[in-house]
Amino acid sequence: MKIVLLLSVYFSLLVFVSCYGGNGYDPLENALKIQRSKRLASTQVSTKDLTTEDSYSPVYVGRQDGLKDFDKISALPGQPAGTDFDQYSGYVTVDPNHGKALFYYFTGSPANSSTNPLVLWLNGGPGCSSFGNGAMMELGPFRVNADSVTLSRNKYAWNNVANVLFLESPAGVGFSYSNTSSDYITDDVQTAKDSYTFLINWLERFPEYKSRDFYITGESYAGHYVPQLAQLILQNNKITNQTVINLKGIALGNAYVDDETENTGMYDYFWTHAIISDEIHEGIISNCNFTEAGTITDACNNYQSQAFDAKSNIYFYDIYAPLCSQFSNSTPSISEFDPCTENYIAAYLNTPAVQQALHAKPVQWESCNHFIGENWQNMPFSVLPVIKDLMVSGISVWIYSGDTDGRVPVTTTKYSIDKLQTVVKTPWYPWMYDGEVGGYVEEYQNLTFVTIRGAGHFVPSSIRPRVQPIHESSSQPVYRPQMYSQSQPGYETSPPQPGYRPQMYPQSPPFYYNQQPLPQLPTNFDAFDTQYTQLPTTQMPTFDPYEPG
Repeated sequence: MKIVLLLSVYFSLLVFVSCYGGNGYDPLENALKIQRSKRLASTQVSTKDLTTEDSYSPVYVGRQDGLKDFDKISALPGQPAGTDFDQYSGYVTVDPNHGKALFYYFTGSPANSSTNPLVLWLNGGPGCSSFGNGAMMELGPFRVNADSVTLSRNKYAWNNVANVLFLESPAGVGFSYSNTSSDYITDDVQTAKDSYTFLINWLERFPEYKSRDFYITGESYAGHYVPQLAQLILQNNKITNQTVINLKGIALGNAYVDDETENTGMYDYFWTHAIISDEIHEGIISNCNFTEAGTITDACNNYQSQAFDAKSNIYFYDIYAPLCSQFSNSTPSISEFDPCTENYIAAYLNTPAVQQALHAKPVQWESCNHFIGENWQNMPFSVLPVIKDLMVSGISVWIYSGDTDGRVPVTTTKYSIDKLQTVVKTPWYPWMYDGEVGGYVEEYQNLTFVTIRGAGHFVPSSIRPRVQPIHESSSQPVYRPQMYSQSQPGYETSPPQPGYRPQMYPQSPPFYYNQQPLPQLPTNFDAFDTQYTQLPTTQMPTFDPYEPG
């Protein structure tokens, strides 16, 4: 009986431990609770620490000779026949002294790869994998089937219209690693610096993308990662007086950007979606001050606990979606949401043949590294000041929100945009797909906000075409507000036409803020440290970079 009980517990944990938002582990909520406790002890970093620097610190640049060819994936195990695009994966060293290297997965476009933009995708957590969650569950070219052995083609993959780069960051997430254990206790600022160093080195390895239009996209806690990395890129471009990275825009999905609006928006969403009672909602309003200067009282904590108890066992990241169950006897198609996808991915990525094909170190891959999230340092209360700076910098800023997400709901995003106090250019209106409302759009001065009807936190994993903002348009004419421009000529005075659907990336020539061609990226990095290290011979758990430093 005891053995049966232990096995039951084990399989229950196996099924639910990696599932976000039900009664399983919620990486963002857990990290936020810890950070809010730190804030009460006055250890919180202020947004002043995120302001523009006036001096450039040269980054490490290692030799990349031959590494692109080494990283080429011949085929992934279980990959369907007829794959018509290039895949690469491997490590880029960002700190040779610490033995710190970040893992990436890159998919070129099947067509027009030489002209399509380069897009970096980041998942949040903090501590969650952009490869497993982003590439394999959301917007990558393949989905892992329920057998955890074979793959299916995702016909709505973003690499249909862009060259997409997935980065597992920071070190300790997924296949990324460091030989220095203290690197696993990190923060926003170091993560941005490491990601920037990664990009500089990756562009040396793939020089054909140096002058390519570049976009940074992500969701959840990437609401911190993306703006801060974009800010660092623009700072260094300005300080060096050259376009080191050709950043054109950012897009944030269901993004955690401000702690006050995260709380107020979430509990308002709970209440308006019949998850909590009037009494609990009123108790939170009356007893909780979620501002940066506010004090969280015992009464507030009590009502918040009641709210999470009332929420019970729903899939927090998509409140109308089913939970993963080991007793399910149906396998959803590629066009349907499958709540057990995370389990299939974990089993697939922990297969030795898969790790070998990916050029990955043999490790126990996990969707999220809980240690990193639980030990996150110096989490800014808000990155809205950074976003506001980006809005006036000339790059395009998109914020999109699936409207069935309970973790970072659409109300939170709306409240965050309200705090930006920006000017509305085009008031709220529906966008259409195949005769149905796909969601809603509001265009602001230097910012576009889009909702996706029926999508949860992981918007790209909702495969229905209407939630695929970069999927090829239907045959009917559509109007496309693009990341390249604030609006199309003449649109300001005319309503959207039937069939309108917003797209994050264009199917037509781009509109630039500056019509002058941008300068080429620098090719002479003699001023940087270019020390060389040999390929590794050591095994787990101590790593050396497999690449020349």
